[in-house]
Amino acid sequence: MASGATPAMAEGDDGGRRPDRAPLVLVALVLVAAVANLNLAVANVALPDIGKAFTSSQTALDLVAVGYSLGLAASVLWLGALGDRYGRKLMLVLGVSLSVPACILAATAPTIEVLFGARLLGGLLSAVLIGALVLGINFAAVPNETALALGLGAIALAATVAFVIRQRRAANPLFDLGIAGRRIFWVAACAGIIVFGSLMGAMFVGQQFLQNVLDYSTLDAGLAILPAAVFMIIAAPRSAKLVEARGARFTLLCGYVFCMAGFLTMFFLWDDGISYWPVGLGYALVGLGVGLAGTPASHSLTGSVPVQRAGMASGTADLQRDLGGAIMQSILGALLTAGYASAIAADIAGAPSDVQSQITDGIAQELQSSFSSATAVAEQYPQYSEQIVAAARESFIQGQDWAYAAGIIAVALGAALVFFMFPKRDEERALLREYQAEDLAAA
Repeated sequence: MASGATPAMAEGDDGGRRPDRAPLVLVALVLVAAVANLNLAVANVALPDIGKAFTSSQTALDLVAVGYSLGLAASVLWLGALGDRYGRKLMLVLGVSLSVPACILAATAPTIEVLFGARLLGGLLSAVLIGALVLGINFAAVPNETALALGLGAIALAATVAFVIRQRRAANPLFDLGIAGRRIFWVAACAGIIVFGSLMGAMFVGQQFLQNVLDYSTLDAGLAILPAAVFMIIAAPRSAKLVEARGARFTLLCGYVFCMAGFLTMFFLWDDGISYWPVGLGYALVGLGVGLAGTPASHSLTGSVPVQRAGMASGTADLQRDLGGAIMQSILGALLTAGYASAIAADIAGAPSDVQSQITDGIAQELQSSFSSATAVAEQYPQYSEQIVAAARESFIQGQDWAYAAGIIAVALGAALVFFMFPKRDEERALLREYQAEDLAAA
């Protein structure tokens, strides 16, 4: 052990300090991150089965999918600050300990409401600001719930104002708005929210499409997304080299190009009866885009803050994934719900009069509620089963097209933000040196 090193630390090759058991620490962190990401993804794969088990509305399924990332998004900044003050190990142990009972509760949930609550708890208790915003987006597409959606939006706005006022007045703010206002920081944060949210939104809608429309099994649907994971793994290390050679802006824009190509593939090629190759292509392109854009989005956050604000940067990097996933899943889910319901309503209105006479208001509401509710109605009326399921599939495709169109718009806006606001390589490096000089002077 190098002279002056503490028992728990050793000198690194570059003069920095590292834990004695650095490989074990790394393995522990990777395993914890894997568990967290598994909880994020697992509900998407199971959504069609959850819908059948609870005869759930599409809005309820949206909330189940978004629950975990909602809890994470609402708590990650607070916990990052606590990690800065009291130690990351304590936060790690507490987080794992709390997630186990939440996972057990989710696995044994007797109702859809309990399942949503367990998913939210698994992300660790939502705060008012993000919780109200995400719930408001989800309820915006529900008939007769406009007032609730507007009320939640007002709550989110009020909570945002209160948060900003508090952070500006605090001597030791949880989230330093001065640092967050640095151009590299806030543009990278917004860019990451969109790109990671696009991935989560694509997975959320895509898993339902594979199982509801293409009749994939749960296992096959889970395996179908592997191209996204593979291309993310391939692209991430190359992204770091590209950042060094061409800068974060160029690398972010490359990632956005591939994300856009993925969403265009889903919008134009994903239809009833397609083979696997358009599915694999869409997922591969989005995975490649996220793999390229994710590294500069996260690296720019940590590189533009002082070391004493590492927890804030780390929390914001996590927030990119969690908040991006919560918002994009909510927006895409709301549009999927609205598009599906609109198409089913049009089919009912265009049905022959003898069929319309048998469709009560209750049946119409069930048909418009979700794909799983429509299949439940089909089982009750076997003489119309094929027509009902076919109409539900076509309506789901219309709903997913609405969702993917929103994804295309979001990716285009994110690319425009990076193109016009993120500094080019030489200016980026100059700004980072300027930030470092400011932080050293302040220290």
